[in-house]
Amino acid sequence: MNPRSRRGLLVAALLAATAIPAFAVKPGERLADPVLEARARKLSEQLRCLVCQNETIDESDADLARDIRLFLRERLTAGDTDAQAVQSIVDRYGNFVLLKPPVEPVTYLLWFGPVAILVAGCVGAFGFMRGRQAGRPAPAPLSTDEQHQLETLLRENDK
Repeated sequence: MNPRSRRGLLVAALLAATAIPAFAVKPGERLADPVLEARARKLSEQLRCLVCQNETIDESDADLARDIRLFLRERLTAGDTDAQAVQSIVDRYGNFVLLKPPVEPVTYLLWFGPVAILVAGCVGAFGFMRGRQAGRPAPAPLSTDEQHQLETLLRENDK
């Protein structure tokens, strides 16, 4: 393979690796009104695909994500505000559909659980280390015979 072909393959591989993920919104799903479509896209960034769970509904090819996309566009076309459209989706699918769920008693574990686990781990590690230090007996002083052997070894080492 000549250097020019290798360079071309390298450029193609780099472009493929850095490509922006393709959106799953099909042309038939898009709204004719560009303003409504822009609103739908902006709202879609806040909504999770319930099948994939780590993708927005616009990024997912799952049938359920498609249904949610269509329902969102339906609500916007019907005249709902952004908040009303999102709320109708939450009413239908629950707070889990939101990529950033609200902070309320039901989601406290989700929001504060990682911090609580980190604090508990630090407290446990600190307690463990203190317990290890407190449980160690103080070293006994050297006997005269041991002291004599240590001095002999140190003198031999200095020579």
